Amino acid sequence: MISFNEPIFIHTAMDYLKEAVQNKKLSGDGAFTRRCNAWLEEWSGAEKILLTTSCTHATEMAALLAEIKPGDEVIMPSYTFVSTANAFVLRGAKVKFVDIRPDTMNMDETLIESAITERTKAIVPVHYAGVGCEMDEIMAIAARYGLIVIEDAAQGIMSTYKGRPLGSIGDYGCYSFHETKNYSMGEGGAIAIRDQDMIEAAEIIREKGTNRSKFFRGQIDKYTWVEAGSSYLPSELNAAYLWAQLEVADEIYDNRMRIWNQYREGLSPLAEAGRIELPFVPAYCVHNAHMFYIKTKDLAERQKLIAYLKENDIQAVFHYIPLHIAPAGIRYGEFVGEDRYTTRESERLVRLPLFYNLDAESVDYIMEQITRFYKMN
Repeated sequence: MISFNEPIFIHTAMDYLKEAVQNKKLSGDGAFTRRCNAWLEEWSGAEKILLTTSCTHATEMAALLAEIKPGDEVIMPSYTFVSTANAFVLRGAKVKFVDIRPDTMNMDETLIESAITERTKAIVPVHYAGVGCEMDEIMAIAARYGLIVIEDAAQGIMSTYKGRPLGSIGDYGCYSFHETKNYSMGEGGAIAIRDQDMIEAAEIIREKGTNRSKFFRGQIDKYTWVEAGSSYLPSELNAAYLWAQLEVADEIYDNRMRIWNQYREGLSPLAEAGRIELPFVPAYCVHNAHMFYIKTKDLAERQKLIAYLKENDIQAVFHYIPLHIAPAGIRYGEFVGEDRYTTRESERLVRLPLFYNLDAESVDYIMEQITRFYKMN
């Protein structure tokens, strides 16, 4: 069976895990965490990057820093993972869903203003498949209405929008290092902070509401509880595992891009024949080969294709069930306007296997089976 995903492993990780143990510092914010933070800061240009225990927790931190309160409203696409919404629902906010663009599967920036009310506090663009949303327009809307922008860049490491790294454009950016992502620490994430004035508040929230970070830097002689917070620090073991990948980030990027381009070239004849649709990447976006998907004619065809591939030892999967049709989405959110594309496009999308070191022969086999399926149907 060709798995949909296999967690990435770089051989130096074992040395770094051993080093972390020998350093006798496992609880977080040790040498490996600092290296990862510094690498991410250099790549993104953000004022501050802090590793977190997950992208979910990074988004929860962003909601706290944005002072989201009960009665506030937050605008986001419905086609996203539940964590995007949960972070704000936990603060008592109502989620306002808007439709997506059928080309990129990202939030339709032209529909955002129609969802804004006097209660709106933030806009949360989600960069699907590592392809940037229309951030210039989103930032302009936010500026006109005095709104906070929190980028869900869970899939966006190594991707850019008009030369700017995803996650570094809005007020806050949230990254994922889950085992399904291009760079992984098993479970983990990071928050990017644009405003230098918010760094101390972020450190306090992340350190259980204490000023412990200042204590470790020698800025105060003792630390204490100063604000509401939680424990968002990942273990040094997780950071050590991630650091092995960040050291060779370009190699990993090139490896995934090879696979992505192989899929695109090999499946182009089916797309040109009108049997499937391939991913669209705007000219001003550089993506990171986070995923390769195709779109079938409809839900019935998708189910049939996935079943056929499974019979031939290939694990292909669909993605999100739109949040606005989920029980919690109905309870905590509201879809603004017409659902022209969110549900329809979500039912057509099939994600193909793509992971570090997936060999070219396997990719050829997958494409052969897809081609055979469409010859038979």
